[in-house]
Amino acid sequence: MKKKLNKKEINEVLNILEDTFPDATTELNHSNPFELLIATILSAQCTDVRVNKITKELFKKYKTPKDFLNLSQQQLGELIRSCGFYRNKSKNILGACDILVHDYNSKVPETREELIKLPGVGRKTANVVISNAFGKDAIAVDTHVFRVSNRIGLASSDNVKDTEKDLMKNIDKEKWSDAHHWLIFHGRRICKARKPNCEVCPLTKYCIYYKKNKK
Repeated sequence: MKKKLNKKEINEVLNILEDTFPDATTELNHSNPFELLIATILSAQCTDVRVNKITKELFKKYKTPKDFLNLSQQQLGELIRSCGFYRNKSKNILGACDILVHDYNSKVPETREELIKLPGVGRKTANVVISNAFGKDAIAVDTHVFRVSNRIGLASSDNVKDTEKDLMKNIDKEKWSDAHHWLIFHGRRICKARKPNCEVCPLTKYCIYYKKNKK
């Protein structure tokens, strides 16, 4: 059993995903790059639905990095407690806001290299921000993208970093950002972690996981 699809098959899969999820985009509510940065930090090991409930109230009062710096770590922690790991997240958010205020005039930097220097910002979070806030081509590999792309055969790696490399190699650059969203939508709605809903999946003709486990 092969572990990865060929280029023609990958393009077919992407076309099907685009047809299935034509309006796929980030489900984190935000109105500017700073709000997206904070929401993405909060989303680590937390659902977008939960994050959106938190930020709906949070962003009403705290709109800029300076606003957040008026909070203590404990105060911010209480406001974001329900998203999990709230102590680390509050520490990282305040650390990031401090750098934004003092080094970037309260503006979110537009490069991955600068973003990953901020506390709480790894490559995935940086890719989400540069893609969705600044329109740059990037593939952010979260748990859904990692699972789905390796199941289908768009990638063949056992870690996030190598999965991103596989996807960047196997998908045309101008489709990176869209493919990221298609894979997330597919993972949340059909190719779920514990029980993939293969019965309604439009990709079974190509999917390596299906051919190995279901057919």
